[in-house]
Amino acid sequence: MLLSRRGRTILAAAMGLGLAFIYLPLLVVVVNSFNASQVFAWPPRSLTTRWWREVASNTGVREAVLTSVEVGLVATVTAVVLGTLLAFALARYTFFGRQSVSVLVVLPIALPGIVTALALRTAFQTFLGVELSIWTVAVSHATFCMVVVYNNVIARLRRTGTTAEEASADLGADGFTTFRLVTFPLLRGALLAGALLAFGLSFDEIVVTLSTAPPGVTTLPIWIFQNLSRPNQAPVVNVVAAVLVLLSVVPLYLSQRLAADTVTAGRL
Repeated sequence: MLLSRRGRTILAAAMGLGLAFIYLPLLVVVVNSFNASQVFAWPPRSLTTRWWREVASNTGVREAVLTSVEVGLVATVTAVVLGTLLAFALARYTFFGRQSVSVLVVLPIALPGIVTALALRTAFQTFLGVELSIWTVAVSHATFCMVVVYNNVIARLRRTGTTAEEASADLGADGFTTFRLVTFPLLRGALLAGALLAFGLSFDEIVVTLSTAPPGVTTLPIWIFQNLSRPNQAPVVNVVAAVLVLLSVVPLYLSQRLAADTVTAGRL
């Protein structure tokens, strides 16, 4: 259905307002990271790079970044393995309860974060008797990071079908050879896109992390949350938040490019 010029103008204005509502506060955070004032003052009267230099030499920030990267890598690897296996099981096989399993896979990311956090903390401490550690944080992140990997892989499997795999089997290739030479190259873009999204999702997570991390484990979002109310830390928090925004853009952008390239390659 074609829209009139007035309708297109209204939709464009609505889109512009929505994007402004989302991105203008982020732009304020980035600009305020160069604010010479030690408080959240706007607009900035003068600019400086002093706070960026202080963040570069801040031990607490470096340790928080390292912890976030470690948790993100473990969660991403776990999510890629489990999400891929689940996608293959649900896309290639028919069994009783398949639709129910599909709903259960995406449920952790659909539920409110506080509900998921409470459930995971209860499972670790009450049912499993496991002490909270960096591993409980990584496993908790993997439960919802797995969803983005699963969605990417199962979409790719449904789009490619089984024709290439059946042709490989007809030519005498075994299951491992078919996966290595046929299936994996077709899935490579979807796997990389899902892994980047999973890492970005884990790197930014705070609600689940607060509930499943012990007192000594501090990720970058937790560091920001803990220092947000400290007046002397306001400029440093602005810088860390700006870095977090910029770092979050990279995996999302690469994921979108990989997904677009995968779709284009699948159509050729």
